[in-house]
Amino acid sequence: MRYTQSFIHTLYEVPKEAETPSHVLLLRASYIHPLAAGLYSLLPLGHRVAEKIKDIIREELDAIGGLEMTMPVLNPAELWKKTKRYYDIGEELFRIKDRKERDFVLAMTHEEVVTDIAGQFLRSYRDLPVMLYQIQTKIRDEARPRAGLLRVREFFMKDAYSFHRDFEDLDRYYPRIFNAYLNIFARCGLKSVPIEADSGIMGGTGSHEFMLESPFGEDRFVRCNRCEYRANTEKAVGLKPSVTEDLPADPPPREKVSTPAVKTIADLMNFFHSSEDRFLKTVAYEADGELVLAVIRGDFEVSATKLGNHLRAVHLDMAGEEALKAKGLFAGFLSPVGLSDVRVVVDTSVEDRALYISGGNERDVHYRNVLPGRDFAMGTKVDIAEVREGDLCGKCSVGTLEIGRGVELGHTFKLGTKYTAKESMDVTFLDAAGEQKRIVMGCYGIGVERLMASVVEQWHDDGGIVFPPSIAPFQVILSSIGKKPEVVEAADVLYAQLKARYEVLYDDREESAGVKFKDADLLGVPVRVVISQKLLARGEVEVKVRRGGELIVCPQAEIGTVLDRIFEEQKTSFKGLPYMAE
Repeated sequence: MRYTQSFIHTLYEVPKEAETPSHVLLLRASYIHPLAAGLYSLLPLGHRVAEKIKDIIREELDAIGGLEMTMPVLNPAELWKKTKRYYDIGEELFRIKDRKERDFVLAMTHEEVVTDIAGQFLRSYRDLPVMLYQIQTKIRDEARPRAGLLRVREFFMKDAYSFHRDFEDLDRYYPRIFNAYLNIFARCGLKSVPIEADSGIMGGTGSHEFMLESPFGEDRFVRCNRCEYRANTEKAVGLKPSVTEDLPADPPPREKVSTPAVKTIADLMNFFHSSEDRFLKTVAYEADGELVLAVIRGDFEVSATKLGNHLRAVHLDMAGEEALKAKGLFAGFLSPVGLSDVRVVVDTSVEDRALYISGGNERDVHYRNVLPGRDFAMGTKVDIAEVREGDLCGKCSVGTLEIGRGVELGHTFKLGTKYTAKESMDVTFLDAAGEQKRIVMGCYGIGVERLMASVVEQWHDDGGIVFPPSIAPFQVILSSIGKKPEVVEAADVLYAQLKARYEVLYDDREESAGVKFKDADLLGVPVRVVISQKLLARGEVEVKVRRGGELIVCPQAEIGTVLDRIFEEQKTSFKGLPYMAE
C-alpha cells in the first residue's frame, strides 16, 4: 500500500486523555480513534492488526478441533433469566426493550445462547465432546473505562465453549485449550503468566487467568519465589503466622475498657500498648440483604471476593449505618462478642489460644482479653483474608509470596454444570446405557483489542510501537528519500519487487527523511527499507530492524535474502513460551 493512498494520520502531541503507553501510541500512530468513553473505532491500521490476531486465534483453536460460529449480540432476556444472570449481574449488563416491550440484553458473554444451542442439538454421548467458538462483538457498560483498549465498553472477544460427557472428560480436554492459549499469546509476541483465578460471575469449578506483567495492569497477582504457585490475589492463599500464647489454665476474663477519642488502629495500639496482630478486626457487610460480620486478625484485610464466595452471595456490599443501627451496633466498635442474631464469619488467622482486643459493641468501648471460643463462638473458620507481600506460600510452605501487577490477556473456566443444571437451562444427553446425564461445560475467552494493546504495552520504546512481524499491519515500510525521478522510479521498482513477497507500506510522500523515519518508528513496522540518491548510485539499500535498531546496508539484489534472515530471527526473538501445561 502506498502511504499517500492510505488512511494514516500520525500525531506528534500526546493526547491529553491518554494514560498508558498503549493508549498514547495507538492514538498517535493512527491505529484507533475515540468515539466516546470506552468506545473506539479501529482505523485501517488497527483493523489490520486485529484481523491478524483473529487469524492466529482461529488457527490455534481449529488445530484442537474448534468449530467457529456466530451468535447474535442481541439476546432475549428469557435465556438470561433462566440462569438468573439477568438479575445477578449489575449495571454492567445492558438491558433494553424492543418496540413490543419485550426484554432483551446486549450480550457481554454468550453462555446462555450457546447452552440453548447445545440443548437443541447435543442429544447423545456420540455428539460429545465438541468445542464451539466465535469472534464476536461484546457489550459491557463499564463503570470506569480507561487505558484506551485495555478497559472498554464495546470490543471483539473470542469466546469458546466446550461440551463434555463428564468432569473427567473436561479435565482431559482442559490442557489442550490451556496450551492453545499459550501458543496464541506467544505467537502475538507476549510472555503470558497463567495464574489460578476466581471464577466470579461465570461460576464453575476452576479457572485460570493468563497475565502480562505490567505496571499499568489493574489486576494484582501473587507468585511464590520458590515454587510455581501463581494466583490472582482474589484466589491466593498464604500461610498466616501464628500468635498462639502459652495461656494459663484459667485465662484472664474479658475486660470492658472505656476508649473515648481513641479511633484509629494506631491510636488503639498506643492506648493498649499492643501490636496490630493482637486485635480482632470486625467488618460489616450486607450479603444479598443479610447483615454479616467478618472477623479477622488486625494485621490482615478482608477479601470481599473470598467472603462473597464463601457466602455464595450475588451482591456483597459494605453495610450502612442503618443496617448496623437495626441490630444495635456501631461502626468502629464492632465485635463478635455477645451476638446471637447476626451471622459471623471468622477468618483462619483467628486462633483459640490467644487473647485479643476487640470492639465492645458500644460507643467508645473496647474489650481486652477476648478469647475466641470462650467469648464468642468460632464455628467453622474459613480463609477470607487478602494475601500479603512476604507471606509464606500456601503451597510449598517454604517460599515467600510476591505481589505483581498485570493485564489479563485471557481467561479459562471449568464451568461444570452451572448452565446445564436443572435449575438453570436443564441440558442433558443420553449416555451409552440410555440414561439421561447432565452435559459438563468449559468456557474460554480472549479480548482481541485488549490483546493488541497488551502487545504495545510490552513492545514499545521512546520512538513508538515495536510490533512483532506476526501481527504488524505491514512487515516492511519502504521509504524513498529525495524527489529526483531516478530515485522515485527505483523506489517504485523495489516496491513491486518487495510486495510480491511481503506486506509493504510504501512511504511515497514528499516529506523529509526525518519525518518519514520518525513516522516509521512510531508505526512500529518491523523493518524499514530506505532508498536514496546516494544508495542508488552504489546499487544499495539501507535496512533498519525496528527492534534493536540494527542497521544493514546491502546490495539491492540481496534485499530478499536479508529480509528473510531478519524475519526468521524475529520469530524467536519475539516469542516467549515459558509455561506449558503437563
